[in-house]
Amino acid sequence: MTTILEAQSITKTYQIGNRTLTVLHAVSLAIAAGEFVAIVGSSGSGKSTLLSLLSGLDNPTAGRICVQGRDITNLSEDALAPLRNKTIGFVFQSFHLVPSLTAIENVMFPAELGGNKLARREAEALLTRVGVGDRADNFPHQLSGGEKQRVAICRALINHPAILFADEPTGNLDSSNGVAILDLLLELQHERQMTLVLVTHDPAIAERAERVIELADGRVV
Repeated sequence: MTTILEAQSITKTYQIGNRTLTVLHAVSLAIAAGEFVAIVGSSGSGKSTLLSLLSGLDNPTAGRICVQGRDITNLSEDALAPLRNKTIGFVFQSFHLVPSLTAIENVMFPAELGGNKLARREAEALLTRVGVGDRADNFPHQLSGGEKQRVAICRALINHPAILFADEPTGNLDSSNGVAILDLLLELQHERQMTLVLVTHDPAIAERAERVIELADGRVV
């Protein structure tokens, strides 16, 4: 299978006063195109930091990260911007919807940035696909948690990313909504043949992944 995402001995450190804190220690991994990988570990194990580095939201202190065979480790913000907008999608625990925009405007926003003149039509189709088409003109504060996450998923998918990163996407939802959101993510992953990299602390979610990468104290175990 084709490798779409690779980390080579990535380390991440932070300087806190006179102390150096190492969050990740020489982590290496490879993820295949179309694979569903869950990253698990206890709180503080480095899961979210690893996801930030793999997705280009942050840079490693040492090591290399390649997306679709391209080294993104030292790319400028200007060079990373189209990668984040086109190749990569993000779903977060806290939704991160823009409160002053309606549901459909939130979904359309990344497509409009890319100059897609069919942004509204595609956003409407996505919202209908995930079951919230009737909420298109509602603002985030008028939506339930499950509805917000469905809108956030639509926003992440509007530009047809090859890789979808999800950081605890069910963490702010009750159990029934959490199951529904995970089912939806897996359906969409299959339909769109995406790679899904998901951080979770929930063993039930990890069990549904094709592969699990476990972190402990910033190392793969």
